[in-house]
Amino acid sequence: MAEFRLRKLSILVDEIHHDGGPEAGTPRRRAAVLAVVSNPFAGRYEPELQPAMEDLKPLALMMGERLIAALGGRDGIDAYGKGAIVGLAGELEHGALWHAPGGYGMRALLGESKAIVPSAKKVAAAGAALDLPLAHINAAYVRSHFDTMTVSVPDGPKSDEIVFALGMGRGPRVHSRMGGLEADEVKGEDGLR
Repeated sequence: MAEFRLRKLSILVDEIHHDGGPEAGTPRRRAAVLAVVSNPFAGRYEPELQPAMEDLKPLALMMGERLIAALGGRDGIDAYGKGAIVGLAGELEHGALWHAPGGYGMRALLGESKAIVPSAKKVAAAGAALDLPLAHINAAYVRSHFDTMTVSVPDGPKSDEIVFALGMGRGPRVHSRMGGLEADEVKGEDGLR
């Protein structure tokens, strides 16, 4: 069993009223939760990483619950994404440990959600920023929900740590006008349309 000891948890909430255009009737809300944890694989090559994904499931669920609470509850959350920043003594594959726990953790808490959870990961020093991707939870082709939320932790990840991130949003970009599939047209059959 791999130990990912939690050092710090940060929650960021954005409320976007306009982006240079008219005031939005309903502000866009998006939030991210970032967990700074120890990297049990830092400084060495571990050939078998997959079992550690199971160890991250409780962390993903706790982070998802905190994120939903920060957004005022589950109703209306229609975008999500995940990411990781691995400290310099780790490798990119350590960030990939977050794919299953992060994605399935949010899906378990949000209920019906068919679209792939977009992801970003990198290896970087403390204070590095990550553009956390967000997309519609049921249809990847909903252009109005393509977004990123830039997140960072000023003192993390240390070289032997990982920052795991989850993001969620409520509503489209405030001035979305790029056409394509609209959220109210989603069929929700295949995660694409």
